[in-house]
Amino acid sequence: TEVTEKLEEVVTIWIKQIRQVLVESEQMRREADDLGPSAELEHWKTRMSTFNSLLDEIKSSRVKKIISILQAARSKTLKQWKELDSNVTLAANEAKDNVRYLYTLDTFFCPLAKASPVTMMEHVPSLMNTICMIYCTSPYYNTSERMTSLLLKITNQMIKTCKTYLCDG
Repeated sequence: TEVTEKLEEVVTIWIKQIRQVLVESEQMRREADDLGPSAELEHWKTRMSTFNSLLDEIKSSRVKKIISILQAARSKTLKQWKELDSNVTLAANEAKDNVRYLYTLDTFFCPLAKASPVTMMEHVPSLMNTICMIYCTSPYYNTSERMTSLLLKITNQMIKTCKTYLCDG
């Protein structure tokens, strides 16, 4: 029982830490007004890295041993642990999926940033078709908030490129 209590304390601390990571990941992002679409991809890559690292730690042999000891002791903290494990797995899957879909837009980021307005406009129909495909097929990225954020960043990049073209051209 003494060992079980110590292990429950450790798991309770882990639960608090993991909850903190989950809460922070769900908070509203504060971003500069002129960010381009590459920032969206970078955000999801960072999030994917965070949750994959967390999953690796959760799946480590050390953690599994502690959890199996608590299972044998029928600990009540396991219910919270399993719920958090599930939430972390879901967040990791979401980030991985979003990175995969946003990578399909990566080929458009360079023309949006470096091309002339005329050349840029040649890429817009394909870009919009790809965004439509993401919206229709992605299980996670097809919300109005995510699409609005992405389209805003694309528009920001187009405006920035046009300003640069007009001022430097």
